[in-house]
Amino acid sequence: MSIDSIIFDLDGTLWDSTEVIMKAWNKVVSTNGQFREPITLKELQGTMGLLIKDIGAKLLPHLDEATIENIMELCCKEEKELLLKEGGTLYPNLEETLKTLSEKYSLFIVSNCQCGYIETFLEYHNMDKYFTDIECAGNTGLVKGENIKKVIERNNLKSSVYVGDTQGDCDGARIAKIPFVYASYGFGKVTDYDYIIKEVADLISIF
Repeated sequence: MSIDSIIFDLDGTLWDSTEVIMKAWNKVVSTNGQFREPITLKELQGTMGLLIKDIGAKLLPHLDEATIENIMELCCKEEKELLLKEGGTLYPNLEETLKTLSEKYSLFIVSNCQCGYIETFLEYHNMDKYFTDIECAGNTGLVKGENIKKVIERNNLKSSVYVGDTQGDCDGARIAKIPFVYASYGFGKVTDYDYIIKEVADLISIF
């Protein structure tokens, strides 16, 4: 397949930040008695790919919407501060793969995350040099498929693929009408895909 660009999801595709996020969010938990018991890693991994408001509703179903929004804002603030200090866990051979791919294709990130989250990944791990543009739900309020389309349109891309690890990523690619590459090493289970990779370096042999 001839392509000019690769658009990536972030969590479960480029890195795993759940250990650090769990630590940050549980710090907020410990100071909010009405919140809940500490969040487990399994619970957090089960929310990857969801919008922040949907994560809040899933983890805090006993609280009203306004309270959830306030607590999630505190969680995201604490998370960003800790990620800037500790970073996340990059998937094997990530930087080498991105370097190789960026020599031939334009690379992008589109995520359902909050404002500043992608920038934290880029800053801590010094990855900004490989990516042309980024977009997220926190900036636009749009679903992933619409954000993928925004990136395609503003960068005048002609033949893109989207790489992600969840059904939501697949749905986003379908909305944008581009092929979906399933990162099977991530958090989700997807059966409808155009390509599948077992590690990020597999992209080099596919494209």
